[in-house]
Amino acid sequence: MKENVKETVTQILDNYLAQNNRRKTPERYAILETVYAMNGYFTLDELGKRLAEERRFPVSRATLYNTIKLFLKLRLIIEHHFQKQVTYSAAYNKGGQFFQICTLCGKVTDVKATALVKAVESMRLRRFKKDSYTLYIYGVCSSCQAKLTMEKKKQENKESK
Repeated sequence: MKENVKETVTQILDNYLAQNNRRKTPERYAILETVYAMNGYFTLDELGKRLAEERRFPVSRATLYNTIKLFLKLRLIIEHHFQKQVTYSAAYNKGGQFFQICTLCGKVTDVKATALVKAVESMRLRRFKKDSYTLYIYGVCSSCQAKLTMEKKKQENKESK
């Protein structure tokens, strides 16, 4: 995690906990650090597994769930609804995120779109300050397209016989 991002997100959490008389538990900080060390998006199960295996810091599912709810409230993470799965990503790692999602197999890939980033960053919104943004592009991935083409050819061959 970049130091300036680490300081920013830790300060946001510290301020909230102090203002609301909540405890500064090691679990909250371990989860925050792990979230910001992960690249891309993750599920609660993946986060719990990473905490237990890589950091040797197992936490209960309830602790994970409640901490994620807190981080969503503080806008430290972003919740994504990909097909049949809810995933999360760090909010302060990037200005915006672009995803392409296959509507057949559910595969999700990050899209690097410099032109889109420039367009969104240069947008002036009236009486509104944007923090981050996410764009979801739905379609059919190349693997599924190839499968569909093969199935179509097989069907055509059966019909022509």
